Amino acid sequence: MDLLESQMATDEVARNQLFERVLKATTVEDMEARLDCGLVKGHAYAVTDVKKVRLGQGLLAFFKSEKLNMIRMRNPWGEKEWSGPWSDSSDEWKKVSKSEREKLGVTVQDDGEFWMTFDDFCQYFTDLILCRLINTSYLSIHKTWEEEVMRGSWVPRQDPLRNRSGGCINHKATFLQNPQYVFDVKKVEDEVELNRKYRMHTAQQKVAGSIYINSRCVFLRKELKEGRYVIIPTTFDPRQQGDFLLRVFTDVPSDCKELNLDEPPQTCWTGMCGYPQLVTQVHILSAEGLQGQDSNGASDPYVIITCEGERVRSPVHKDTRSPNFDVKGLFYRKKPKEGIHIEIYNKNVIVDTFLGQVTLSSDPNDRQEQHTLHLRDKGNRQDNDLPGTVTVRLITCTTLINI
Repeated sequence: MDLLESQMATDEVARNQLFERVLKATTVEDMEARLDCGLVKGHAYAVTDVKKVRLGQGLLAFFKSEKLNMIRMRNPWGEKEWSGPWSDSSDEWKKVSKSEREKLGVTVQDDGEFWMTFDDFCQYFTDLILCRLINTSYLSIHKTWEEEVMRGSWVPRQDPLRNRSGGCINHKATFLQNPQYVFDVKKVEDEVELNRKYRMHTAQQKVAGSIYINSRCVFLRKELKEGRYVIIPTTFDPRQQGDFLLRVFTDVPSDCKELNLDEPPQTCWTGMCGYPQLVTQVHILSAEGLQGQDSNGASDPYVIITCEGERVRSPVHKDTRSPNFDVKGLFYRKKPKEGIHIEIYNKNVIVDTFLGQVTLSSDPNDRQEQHTLHLRDKGNRQDNDLPGTVTVRLITCTTLINI
């Protein structure tokens, strides 16, 4: 464990905030009881440094390979230190050279700070709290993160569309009535168009979730593929009231924002421009047997879904003729008779090349949700079959708040 990174060696405040360790007290009588070794039960100590200490004096210390894993801790009371091996005035420090002791900052005074071996640390302490120091500085040479900060509230209301306190996933009828926040995961060089703009009303695939714990904060780290994701902060039980702070850290800007609207709003232009009559979710599952257009006999395919001028594009899948696209688009449709176009292209350095297309007409009365279709050519050759098939799942509803 190296604490030199992020200037831990010189920033004492940062070191003090890095770890906290607790000796668990199992009874009320145990709370704040002092052990024979000097430690206090039910008490939190800060970890301020971790070192490998070289044993021996003079040249022997350089040629002798024995090193001891040591950890420095601080009692926030500023007194009542560890009195076991390697405590401030213990004989064990005679095994360490004077220069090494000075480098470690060993002092013989009751200031609450002390050293102990890592083995003793693991023996006596029961709980570890790790404070993650996330670097968001634009001037740092180390890994940096983009940060989005959102403040929200759980507010119980009788109207299901206005209720914002639905409880955990166990409460399926109200879970999606919690606050919802949408964010994008994408690479800087990719032109990925995604289109979830309104609140979810049907549960989608879950990719990650944190545990419910009685703590002031919950931290979840997850590596996600490109796409649009929705975060749903919840309490365990429904109809609980409270405020929360949500922070999202990503490699590139995520455009995180709260989803407030349940469906497209009616405006003064609705009478002239029309209002959606259907909502359709298009899920491109996969393709099989695509034409291999690259020199290695494969392709780098991606798919584009187009409906009434709105477009969703998937990431590129490298060196395959059978990609698992797993990409979704949600379309609020004013012209139900207008088809949904699906096109597959091969990514090239200069000009992308066409691999095939299909056109779908989604009918709410069609009970067959999943379709496997042969790819067609385009233009005046669209009646010609091209190599490969695409598998699509469609869900269409006349009620706009059903998906």
